[in-house]
Amino acid sequence: MVETEIITVDPLNPDDKKIEKCANVLKNGGIVAFPTETVYGLGACMYDRNAVRKIFEVKQRPFDNPLIVHIENLKQLYEVAKDVNEKVRNLISHVWPGPLTVILPKKRNVPDIVTAHLDTVAVRMPAHPVALKLIRKLGRPIVAPSANLAGKPSPTTANHVIEDLFGLVDIIIDAGETFLGVESTILNVSIHPPVLLRPGPISVEKLEELFGEKIIVTEQARGLIESEKAISPGTKYKHYAPRTPLIIVESENYTDLSKIVSGVLDLVKKKIEYGKKVVIIASSETADYYGGYDVIKIGSRKNLYEVAKNLFKVLREVDKYEADICVVEGFDEKGIGLAIMNRLRKASGFNIIKIR
Repeated sequence: MVETEIITVDPLNPDDKKIEKCANVLKNGGIVAFPTETVYGLGACMYDRNAVRKIFEVKQRPFDNPLIVHIENLKQLYEVAKDVNEKVRNLISHVWPGPLTVILPKKRNVPDIVTAHLDTVAVRMPAHPVALKLIRKLGRPIVAPSANLAGKPSPTTANHVIEDLFGLVDIIIDAGETFLGVESTILNVSIHPPVLLRPGPISVEKLEELFGEKIIVTEQARGLIESEKAISPGTKYKHYAPRTPLIIVESENYTDLSKIVSGVLDLVKKKIEYGKKVVIIASSETADYYGGYDVIKIGSRKNLYEVAKNLFKVLREVDKYEADICVVEGFDEKGIGLAIMNRLRKASGFNIIKIR
């Protein structure tokens, strides 16, 4: 067991001395959980192979699942990646700092343990004052997956990190709830045309507008299949899952909510007839239609960023009901809805019912 220290900071104006202390722990081979605008990350100095190995061991993360390199300036981008063409430079100039990870050919100085021996590297510049200051104080890129046990819902508060990793990491920086609540968009720009590997807060529609060409969205990116090989974080292995099994009820037409409500109710009644205890995750618009059942509201369909921000918090809350099954309403895949459905489908182990 490690003696974990919890350090509380202001998310917008973090104390220099506190962040310097955390950076010194990283310099000395420690691992630190810290907030980004998306979720909390578990960080190590990119060049410290032993510290990077600790991340995999602490998270119980398979070593063939690569990590994202977090940078604070463009000099660090060229330190870890090559072949950054004009289109990529234009794209990142519009969204960095921000929740976009790009896959690029890597430079030799990036340790193989970081990239799972791939010839590419995943890089992003986070849009959170704490994360940026931590990287700046360290003076080197930080590698960081989400700060949770592998497979569990990603952490959006320090308390979530404490639930999973207290006694396993050196420091947990508590800066309150993250801003967005769902991991970064991952775009493979090392190939042409570019391929979406993981949807996130930067939508496909926005990427196509900024990049100036069509983005390939695979079935894997939609969360409908698992990648045979982890070519980037979040493309292989079951993710985001509570202990309670999930069933996703999806509709071909989300303008008619009566269909999805009927589908959820039919499924819930069948499960209850078989003696199962059921909890429902529903939107604000439909939650009242499930009177008499345990319901968790996830947010409004009119604001899918609210749903995305609440997603992992709600998935962690599910287990407190000690139900046998959780039935979840699906959402339209437009915009950030694609990221929501990617996470839900993966969390369910692809256990999906379609309502026509």
